[in-house]
Amino acid sequence: MGAVKEPAKVKIIVGILAKDAASVESVRSTLRERFGEEDLNLEPFPFTFTNYYKEEIGDAPVRAFFSYEPLVDRTEIVDIKLWTNDLELSIAESAGTPGLRPVNLDPGYMTLGQFFLATTKDQRQRVYISRGIFVEPTLYFQDGHFHHFDWTYRDYQSEKYITYLEQVRARLAYQMSTGKPYRLRTNP
Repeated sequence: MGAVKEPAKVKIIVGILAKDAASVESVRSTLRERFGEEDLNLEPFPFTFTNYYKEEIGDAPVRAFFSYEPLVDRTEIVDIKLWTNDLELSIAESAGTPGLRPVNLDPGYMTLGQFFLATTKDQRQRVYISRGIFVEPTLYFQDGHFHHFDWTYRDYQSEKYITYLEQVRARLAYQMSTGKPYRLRTNP
């Protein structure tokens, strides 16, 4: 029988889908207040993988990612997803579009072995955590790279996302091995 122990802390990553770069920037400080110092970002770029969000976000949405320095308990993903959902609703009301999200926030967390997205929707590959929140294993790390599952969203299978997430993982590995944020590393 294995000994019960607490799992390692995880790195929070938030994907943002918005109508433009200004909309991404408008939510950035709020996310920083909640999650702490930014670690590595993928600045806004055109999102062309689907038109699913067209009604809410518009014809030419942009995607961005922000990872954060503080490591957290993975169980915090429930509170994080509920908080980002509330923030989306608040932004929609402020924009005068209740029910339509001009900004879509996709929080997830990374371990050294996997990347998970939080969601409110159940599917066969998703694991229920609590309070209406599920997590989906989205990517797994093997042989030096992230790999996708059959169910992984197409955009998360892209080279751009994989490259970014592998860079975040390298920072996480440094942080876990040294106990220090990547920005405080010393060059040999």
